[in-house]
Amino acid sequence: MAADISQFVDHQYLNLETYKKSGQAVATPVWFVIDNDSIYIVTKAGTGKVKRLRNNQNVRVMPCGFRGEPKGEWVNGKAQFADPLESEHAISLRNKKYGMKAKLAGFFSSGKGELVVIAVKLDSQS
Repeated sequence: MAADISQFVDHQYLNLETYKKSGQAVATPVWFVIDNDSIYIVTKAGTGKVKRLRNNQNVRVMPCGFRGEPKGEWVNGKAQFADPLESEHAISLRNKKYGMKAKLAGFFSSGKGELVVIAVKLDSQS
């Protein structure tokens, strides 16, 4: 596992920082899973983070608590939307990690569209 990604392993949340067209950063605490040195975030198509990622794939991530309180260091990365097979695998990993909480979250956010999986690859440090 890459050194950059190891700080996320024992955490339930990370801050996903995306950028508005103006360049203003927006940090959002989200659930995540790690697989093959990628971080996967499952969300709904109508969320602000998805809209922002369509304009700018640069992100920063940091382990955090439920309300976004820092639990590690920011790391730069690039985000892209996962293909259907990758998405299915990431959703399965998310359901395994978060269990009933994941099902409840899906129920309460049903009005924001279909599920979308964001795959984040961390930038390598030189």
